[in-house]
Amino acid sequence: MFELDIRSRQPIYEQLVEKMKELIIHEVWKPNEQLPSVRLLAKELTINPNTIQKAYRELEHQGYIYSILGKGSFVAPQSPSVNHEKAETIKQQIFKLLCEALYIGMAKEDLLALVEKAEQTVKGEEKR
Repeated sequence: MFELDIRSRQPIYEQLVEKMKELIIHEVWKPNEQLPSVRLLAKELTINPNTIQKAYRELEHQGYIYSILGKGSFVAPQSPSVNHEKAETIKQQIFKLLCEALYIGMAKEDLLALVEKAEQTVKGEEKR
């Protein structure tokens, strides 16, 4: 499914969150699709189930998944109101990063090329 870097300084649960968000954004996992159980994923990745549970909690907090008691975790369909709130937060983060990038000397053309690449990646036109 995906690989984790145990030597990375980034905590394993954060790596899991990022990898799972990628799968959701690229629609490998579709809305309302059930995610692997905590036990199954822990066994497959050979990591502690508590780490998986922590990643699932974070994804739920961020609105990417939802849980049903006794049934498991599922990919959350994105509602327009949630998307609007999330979009505003992301815009603020991007603005800060753009200001920093321009300050350190990155060219506007390089930044625009990154936007194009991101758009192609999300649309599935380019494989990483």
